[in-house]
Amino acid sequence: MVDDGCPEARMRHVLSCTAAGLLLLLGTVPAPPAHGAAPSDCAGLRGTAVPATAIGLPTTGGEVTAAQEVPGTPALGAYCRVELAVHPVDPAAPDITVRIGLPADWNHKAVMFGGGGYDGAVPDVAGNVPFGPAGGPTPLARGYATFASDSGHRSTAADPSLDGAFARNDEALRNFAGDALKKTRDAALYVIGKRYGDGPPARAYFAGGSTGGREALAVAQRWPRDFDGVISAYPAWNAASLDLFFGYEAQVLARPGAFLNQAEQRLLYEGVLAACDGDDGLRDGVVSDEAGCRFDPRVLRCRGGADRGDGCLSDRQIRAVRTLSSRFTWPYRIASGETGYPGFPFLSGADMTTPRLGMGTAAPADPMPATAGYGVKFWDQWVKHFVTRDPDRSALSVDPRRPGAWRDRISALSALQDVNDADLRPFAAAGGRLLLLHGTADELVSHRSTVEYVERMRKTMGKRAADAFSRFYLVPGANHANVDAAFAAGWDSLGALDTWVERGTAPAHPVVADNSPAGHGRTRPLCAWPTWPRYAGGDPGRADAFRCVG
Repeated sequence: MVDDGCPEARMRHVLSCTAAGLLLLLGTVPAPPAHGAAPSDCAGLRGTAVPATAIGLPTTGGEVTAAQEVPGTPALGAYCRVELAVHPVDPAAPDITVRIGLPADWNHKAVMFGGGGYDGAVPDVAGNVPFGPAGGPTPLARGYATFASDSGHRSTAADPSLDGAFARNDEALRNFAGDALKKTRDAALYVIGKRYGDGPPARAYFAGGSTGGREALAVAQRWPRDFDGVISAYPAWNAASLDLFFGYEAQVLARPGAFLNQAEQRLLYEGVLAACDGDDGLRDGVVSDEAGCRFDPRVLRCRGGADRGDGCLSDRQIRAVRTLSSRFTWPYRIASGETGYPGFPFLSGADMTTPRLGMGTAAPADPMPATAGYGVKFWDQWVKHFVTRDPDRSALSVDPRRPGAWRDRISALSALQDVNDADLRPFAAAGGRLLLLHGTADELVSHRSTVEYVERMRKTMGKRAADAFSRFYLVPGANHANVDAAFAAGWDSLGALDTWVERGTAPAHPVVADNSPAGHGRTRPLCAWPTWPRYAGGDPGRADAFRCVG
């Protein structure tokens, strides 16, 4: 079902949405200044009220709390930075903090950025889109008005993305699950209209990765007419399902003798490269055909299967590695309809270059070590604040395979957090365009999961209909943070998306650059899934030396 501001499935919002619709019909919603009106000065925006009727989901309105001019630099022109607070209905819930970048030389378009992890901080509105080109101008520098929010809670933790305490409040939880996206978009566009005085943006785009990638798919599914184009990178679209996998990972790696230290993770990583790096015709540190990689971790087995140090893996470690690279299914139904999570390739699960996002450098335990993997710490927060709402609860005390008394709560959370509607026909019918990207060495969100979503979309809509409005690219060697990766991807996805929306020209033979220091500017063809780049001869640093096959 499409949620377009007044969703039938959310009866708690019906009265508020109906009232807003009636006010709109009566012409009482404050409209942006008419085309041609004189633009407001930046400082004059301070104190601007955003009426609740201008926002498509229930709030108590908002106001601009700060506005200041930011001088231009060689890389970024002058812009007005605006801070906006959107107030909740529940007085105990936090505000949604929104930041807006309003360029002096506006191109009459806007870009909303998604967040990451548990959000809790406002993304940099002067930053770039996920997998954006290194050194190239950011959206704000290109004249787009940009905006983003903290999704409805501000964290003071050292890593806000790992602070789930907000979820003990129902409205804050709903905001994080998706409601804040609509509220942020509507409030920001109201302020943009006030600033420039000539109506709303001609085009609006959304770009995000990880949680932001989930948010990108959420806006396409729930509000198909709000954005003209969406960039969804390494999306955690089935967020509750991924949380259950993280819980399973915690159980597996907490078993005696199962955890791999950093040297053993490196051994596994190098074992995969030795087995599969040359499958694409070139040994360059990048496994291009991850799906075709055939690697058996038993080649690293210690003599007798016992733990004999860092130069081999014990039977317990091999069992853990194989388990986490396989599909995890739970033997009970959850409201979202998801039944499992596909696991991680050997390559990404043991990416020794970014252990914080993979297995970490300490085994899961109670209390959860600070150097445990990001995923199991994510599970720790989910158990404490989303599921049990008991900050003292041990994450290892809840087994995702047998959650017992917490099964109904997990099911309810899946309905909120799993953004799994594969029918994007309303978005496509509204002219929307979708770019999906995922690195095959992602150690935090499995690219196999994005493959599953695209397969569902094609099955639901038909391949021809899906291909008419969307493209899905896997990037060999790219990891989650896109740093210290075998291939740190850089592509002007926003430019490609804008061209597709404005001119009707879909991306054709796109090229992705390696932004890593070791990459020396090498390029590869960005192959539409299910194809992958195979070396055909010539300069291995150039994309034209490869062909998309498969």
